[in-house]
Amino acid sequence: MIPTSIPLVSVLPLLGVLSAFAAGEEGKWVTLFDGESLDGWVTKGGRYDGNAAWSIEDGALTGREGPKGAGGLIYTEKKYRNFELELDTTITHPFDSGIFVRMTPKQKGAQVTIDYRPGGEVGGIYSDGWFFHNPEGSAKFVRDEWNHFKVRCAGEPMHLMVWMNGDLLTDYRFPEHSGSFATEGLIGLQVHGSPGAAEGSNVKFKNVRVRELPGDAGTYFESDEAGFVELTKQARAIGWTALFDGKSLEGWEPSGGGKGFRAKDGVMEFLVAGNSPHIMTAKDYRDFHLRLDFKISKMANSGLFLRGDRRGGDPAYTGCEVQILDDFNWETGTNSKLKPFQFTGGLYGSVAPGAKNAMKPLGEWNTYDVVFKGKRICVVLNGKLLYDVDTYEVPGKPFADRVPTGFIGMQRHASRGVEGEAYAWFRNIFLREL
Repeated sequence: MIPTSIPLVSVLPLLGVLSAFAAGEEGKWVTLFDGESLDGWVTKGGRYDGNAAWSIEDGALTGREGPKGAGGLIYTEKKYRNFELELDTTITHPFDSGIFVRMTPKQKGAQVTIDYRPGGEVGGIYSDGWFFHNPEGSAKFVRDEWNHFKVRCAGEPMHLMVWMNGDLLTDYRFPEHSGSFATEGLIGLQVHGSPGAAEGSNVKFKNVRVRELPGDAGTYFESDEAGFVELTKQARAIGWTALFDGKSLEGWEPSGGGKGFRAKDGVMEFLVAGNSPHIMTAKDYRDFHLRLDFKISKMANSGLFLRGDRRGGDPAYTGCEVQILDDFNWETGTNSKLKPFQFTGGLYGSVAPGAKNAMKPLGEWNTYDVVFKGKRICVVLNGKLLYDVDTYEVPGKPFADRVPTGFIGMQRHASRGVEGEAYAWFRNIFLREL
């Protein structure tokens, strides 16, 4: 990891299973390290230059701490945008390393962590702060042996997929509007200063090779001038599907068979008149990445239900709810005080949103990115991480007692003081099962 003054807060996430990519998109494999020289490698040119010691030992590119425990990176001379990288690595325990992509002096790239220390993470995604935690990755790293990594980097926002020893370890797409990231840059390998590491501790790399991918690799969503989004062939190839066709409520069921919703001009409208408390998908889901847009009017109250129990009960507690509310006027309009988890983005009853002012002004479109896999949920609003938590460790009704699989829904709740016939709007609803 790179030391940072930013609090240890994680950001969205994208775990998943790669089903297929377009045939013929891969270029030719090119060897980056010949086992005999450092030709093609430099130690300056990224954001994290340092004084680590790099050498060749027994045909392996070997990194150790430099003077006074200095860390640093060694980079490819060439810049890469969309590519696949393969290498083998072995690390003395405990020691910290990583694979860096799209490194430039001024803009952000990203790191795939190989932090093989107690409490470290292998397969996390880091860039001036955590974007995706992977606390289980270290247990899959084989100690004192060569471990094979494959990293796929493509698209804007950047999509990173990481395999270790043949198994998918990480599948993460940076959320939209998540910051100024480089669109291309150097590939880097890291020595991180590791206090307490034994003298001579090191990380070694061999069989390092790369192949470039086409310019459209990793492009999953295409938006028109009005903000309506369509899936690309790349997106469909890895499992993205549309949950809302923009023309009808096909695939959705109003709870209780009631009314209160309509599809109009590509948007799902939530009407003031009606009697159904929420609308839900006809299908149940367990592990998924969900992306949708919403906007609300003054004094609107809604929410996003995840893994709701179709048999009944409050979906906020049979599954869970990510809050949607008029944060700007609710307390004044109702003469009440909101609990921290009741603000937009809060995991209802459990976790307050970690980023303030993430929601745009009333009447403007917002984008939720939610990854729910196993016990862990990560929620991003307009590119800002709200939380990335183990639901079994949060307060409130125990998640272990909630259903593991259920519907996705949107709440049609109180609409006091709302002007007009609709008060909440949803569009561009896409899901990828993981």
